Amino acid sequence: MGEQAYGPSQQSQGGVYDLDPDLTAYVKNVGARVAAFAENPLPYEFVILNNSVPNAWALPGGKIAINRGLLTELGSEAELAAVLGHEVVHAAARHGAQQMTRGMISQVLVATTAVVTGNSGYGDLAVGGAATAAQLALSKYGRGAELESDEYGMLYMSKAGYDPQGAVTLQETFLRLSEGRNQDWLSGLFASHPPSQARVEANRRTAARLPAGGELGVERYAAAMRKTRAAMPAYEAYDQGRQALADGDTDKALGLAEKALALLPAEAHFHALRGDIRLLQKDYAAAETNYTRAIDRREDFFYYPLQRGIARKEQGKAEAARADLERSVAIMPTAPAYYSLGELAEARGDLAAAREYYGALAGEQGSYGDAARKRLARLDLPQNPSAYVPYNCVADSRANLVVQVRNDAPERIRNVRLEVTYTGSDGLTRRLAETIPGPLEPGEIAAVNTGLSPYSGSGCPVRIVGAEFAD
Repeated sequence: MGEQAYGPSQQSQGGVYDLDPDLTAYVKNVGARVAAFAENPLPYEFVILNNSVPNAWALPGGKIAINRGLLTELGSEAELAAVLGHEVVHAAARHGAQQMTRGMISQVLVATTAVVTGNSGYGDLAVGGAATAAQLALSKYGRGAELESDEYGMLYMSKAGYDPQGAVTLQETFLRLSEGRNQDWLSGLFASHPPSQARVEANRRTAARLPAGGELGVERYAAAMRKTRAAMPAYEAYDQGRQALADGDTDKALGLAEKALALLPAEAHFHALRGDIRLLQKDYAAAETNYTRAIDRREDFFYYPLQRGIARKEQGKAEAARADLERSVAIMPTAPAYYSLGELAEARGDLAAAREYYGALAGEQGSYGDAARKRLARLDLPQNPSAYVPYNCVADSRANLVVQVRNDAPERIRNVRLEVTYTGSDGLTRRLAETIPGPLEPGEIAAVNTGLSPYSGSGCPVRIVGAEFAD
């Protein structure tokens, strides 16, 4: 499960940070150096994610990620070793697997707001297994698991030649930041790895038991981080632009996107932000151009072809849009991609494919799930009215047969047509057609008295033959 979740977890949190390959190699080397002393010899992997929220996480099987935003907060290679050692223990001790066994991983719900105005993370767009993967990486561990990961992570880093005091200073920094209640930290590392004075004291006691000395690697870490630290102003402008867009201030968002691009034109996320602004402004051609620039710079991130597909769909470029959306789904399935593919299939008359795409969202909550259920019902109601109009039969005070129906469709319906096949006590069979004009709201019940009697209450000789949407 960790292997399957690793890709979607990365996608849902900004994708791989690929603009500083030397830093990536450096982090992998430090991680491998610490992991070499883990009792559980897993195929450990380390990746940097292109995300400003300070966080790090581990999946079962040794799949470990650290965000760009956490790396910029660390001050030494020993502190990096403490973070990675902590995550190695989570993987080695199967903490994540235990969380899943206990049923503590919850399904991420589909986003309830438009994708381009959302600022809660790409994971909110994921559906199905990808949604579960997105949440799995953010699982909160219990106090015992955190203390265990601190202790053994310090043991690993000490054996690797690092000064265990790096883990003490790291927790002291985290505790100060948590008391300041920095929102980025609260939504990142502190949500899944809550700091406490007890953890600081426990780390001090552990450090006292371990051999003194070891490497801190302050200068080496500063050298490795030089390029990424230099890019911080660009990412700060980008993050502010994302927030401005979420607040609906497109002019401010555009200015911040331009600032970020002037500082770091190679970053694909910045071009995508400008595309999102143009998409919201309904300048679809400009949006398409910006998403193309993003794809040219980073072709393996789901969001860019998703957004370009939507921009192309709005311009009537159906086949190009379809190719982009299918490309996006192949990387990570999302609600807006499935819904847009359903719309395209419906427009070209491929109703079977449309039902399949909408059906993939029918069990989801949020706006896309609601919209997909409505689309499915509109496609299905003419051919399968009985699936949306359950009925039952009762007798009135004169033993006349009364048919009751309920609207189980997600929208108002009207002209519910039914056929009654009634065999009376004289042995004669009568067929009667009735219509309930409505309209009926979702969940509303209506009835028609057929006048056929006597009805004994045995069976319900009715068939729903038609219904239509009221709007």
